[in-house]
Amino acid sequence: MRSNHEIDYHIHGEEMQFVEVELDPNETAIAESGSFMMMDDGVQMATIFGDGSQQQSGGFFGKLMSAGKRILTGESLFMTAFTNTSHGKKRVSFASPYPGKIIPLDLLQLGGRIICQKDAFLCAAKGVSVGIALQRKLGTGIFGGEGFIMQKLEGDGMAFVHAGGHVFERELQPGEVLKLDTGCVVAYTQTIDFDIQFVGGIRNTIFGGEGLFFATLRGPGKVWIQTLPISRLASRIMQYGTTNRKEEGGILGGLGNVLDGDGW
Repeated sequence: MRSNHEIDYHIHGEEMQFVEVELDPNETAIAESGSFMMMDDGVQMATIFGDGSQQQSGGFFGKLMSAGKRILTGESLFMTAFTNTSHGKKRVSFASPYPGKIIPLDLLQLGGRIICQKDAFLCAAKGVSVGIALQRKLGTGIFGGEGFIMQKLEGDGMAFVHAGGHVFERELQPGEVLKLDTGCVVAYTQTIDFDIQFVGGIRNTIFGGEGLFFATLRGPGKVWIQTLPISRLASRIMQYGTTNRKEEGGILGGLGNVLDGDGW
């Protein structure tokens, strides 16, 4: 039996997706600030302190502590709640912030807890707790790509996270180990053992261009992996925005830009 609000949904689009949530009367969805896209008439929007989960019912100080933890993950103290105040079904939609995929997570089927990268959370059914997960291992916290602090989603309702590029799910068997780039880890179940491993080798370290560390995930459990971390995308945009392109170093120089339509 779910204690969180039970919501229906549909994900639209391919590269720039949005999730459409269907709310029955008196049902509520919560979302990060800035993710709202559109809603039907009859849906009431309200700003709430924290995430509105049942875990925050311990008075103002408890709510303040819970909401304050969200700042450590780069999120706002406040979230937005969308409640169907009419007598029929209504819909509200939330859009992804950059090209990628929206991942639906049924926390009831995933053990009640998911650990994900700091800015992954998009929206959820009311009652889902959005908190922080501290990396206990020093090496993981320093070299893990996401630092000591990651997001923790808890509850038994639906939650939606977003990641860059294509996102796929991998299920690891007990003792099975998967090594991947530290920035490609989107989320994993609480049964996964997450650690960091040094790449090793002088040539790999100096000339490999892939960083000094792997993320190692040991099963059992599920892990979600992204092909294009937002940090990698931002780095490439900065590279092309602040330096000359490689093809601009040819003999034609600026003339080449005119010929290919880029201007001087």
